[in-house]
Formats: sequence, structure tokens, C-alpha cells
Amino acid sequence: MNLVRAELERLTARRFVQLMVLLLAVAFAVTTATTLLGSHRPTTSEMSAAQTQAARAVAAMEAEHTRCLQIKAGEIPIIKDGEYVPADCAELDPARMAQLPLATDYLSSVFVFSHEARGLLYFLIAFLVLFAFLVGASYIGADLNSGGVVNLLLWRPGRLTVLGTKLGTLVGVVAALSVLSSALYLGTFWTIGQTAGLPGPLDGEFWGQLGAIYGRGLVLVLLAAVLGFGIATLGRHTSAALGAVAAYAVVWEVGCRLVLQIIDVARPDQLMLSTYLGAWLSGKVELWDGNGCPPGGGVCDGGLYTITWAPALLVLLALTGAVAGAAFAAFRRRDLL
Repeated sequence: MNLVRAELERLTARRFVQLMVLLLAVAFAVTTATTLLGSHRPTTSEMSAAQTQAARAVAAMEAEHTRCLQIKAGEIPIIKDGEYVPADCAELDPARMAQLPLATDYLSSVFVFSHEARGLLYFLIAFLVLFAFLVGASYIGADLNSGGVVNLLLWRPGRLTVLGTKLGTLVGVVAALSVLSSALYLGTFWTIGQTAGLPGPLDGEFWGQLGAIYGRGLVLVLLAAVLGFGIATLGRHTSAALGAVAAYAVVWEVGCRLVLQIIDVARPDQLMLSTYLGAWLSGKVELWDGNGCPPGGGVCDGGLYTITWAPALLVLLALTGAVAGAAFAAFRRRDLL
């Protein structure tokens, strides 16, 4: 019997995997039902009122930009003391803004797919990351704890081959489930936008940004599966992975962060894994550190710094690779009895 087929059957037959898939379906159904109940197709009067509000907002922005130019030219004085006037009036130019106010911004109880798609996708990615980590940890942890790995090695000798097949099967199943669930999930809400709401502006830029988020999210899901698998292999139990994550969150993300702030360490966020998770998933994160500004210096931009997706990916790959490598090395030498 093929080893990959055997592992695929073992993984899909696990009750925990089936339970997690059921929870995914329930969460999907609840979100869909809630969206349908809270949305409706806007009437002609609602669209007209929303378009009027959007036009007024754009006009107000244009007036503010014009006023800034007049102040800079000395044509009119500043009315209020301490009123903020940017050094470059281009900051207020509506023509340079990424997106102007739209009529869809002023509709209530209307599901607009282009507005909600990113939030819905982040929710799905978060669930899939949790799913992948827990399934990866339980898949190998239960076999190591119950002696299933030993029985498998009696049938198919070769520790690294068996462990590598298990990991490859896990990654393949998680990837397939993630792609299928994402297509069904986003397709359903796109249909809701077409029938019970509004699709919104769905141009190439929107789909490009959504695709980038999805691609980064899928990579994160697969890394979570490998990480859960590796930690459980090192600890020989599913609970080892859960305990490691809980300990890291409490001791480092919370406790150590407080200590670093107390002793005034520069840029403590660079030492936190959550920072790199956010930077990878969103493309970049902008952080501020007061140590970069002199005391009493007023407004300061020197404390602002950015972490982009490239170094974030390197950190995540290094962490996952180190854990997976240590797991394979330990499994090769460990007494499994």
C-alpha cells in the first residue's frame, strides 16, 4: 500500500480534523447568514442620498485644499490660533488621495463586497492558521503518544521517510482545504454583494491587493501547519505545541514586552514575533518608538520606522525551518518506545 495514500487516509479519518472542518463550515454558515440578514439592495432614494453626501465630502476636501493654498500665498489669514496648516498643501489635494469618498461609504445596512472583502479574508486566514497549527500538532502528537509511529515504522522502515511523508501529506491537505474553502467563502460573499447588496468598485487594483493578501495568508497557513507539526514532534505530544505557544505569548509577548518598556529598550516591537506576523500579512507595519526623539523636542518623526514583508518572511521562514530541522534531527535519534 502506498505510504502517502495511507497517511492521507489516516489524516482525513481523524475525528479532530473532521471536527475542525465542521467548525469551519459552521463559522462560514453563521457569517453568511448574519450578512444576509443585515443587508439589502439599496433603493434609488438611498443611492441618491449617498451620492449627494459623497459629493459634499469631496467638495469639502477641495475647499480645504484651496484654502491651504490661499494661506500659503498670503491671500487669507489663519482664522484660529494654532490651526494646523501642512507644510505641503499637496497633503490635502483630493486628486492625490488613494481613494475619494464614494456613495457606498454612506449606505447603511448594505453589504458592499469591495469594502468587506479584506476583513472577511483576514477572518478566514486567522481560522485557517489556527486550524493548520492544531491539526499539524495533533496529527503527529497523537501518533507519537499512542505508539502509532512505531507500528508504522515496522511496516515501512525509514524514520525520515515516514516523518517527511507525514509532513508532506499534512501540508498538501491543508493547502487543498485552504484553497477550496477560500474560493467557496469569497465566492459566496461576492454573490451576496451581487444579489443582496452592492459589489462596489472591483477594479484590477482591488483584486491585486486581495490576491496579495490571500497569497501571504496561504503561506502563513502552511507555515503554521509545519510549526505545529515540528513542536509536537519535539515534545512528543499535542499539548507540547499548545503549551509552547501559550508560554511564548504569556512570557515573551506580554511579560517581556512590559520589561522592555520599563527598562526603555529601543524598538522592542522588533523582538516580537507578532510584529513580523502582522508585517507579513499586511505587507508592512509602521511602528513608533519614542527613543528616536529628543526629550522636549516637540513634534518628531524620528521615532517612526517600518517593517516590510521581506524581513518578516525571513524571520518566519527561519523560525519554521529551525523548528522543523530540530524535529527531524530529534526524531532520527530518539528512542520511540
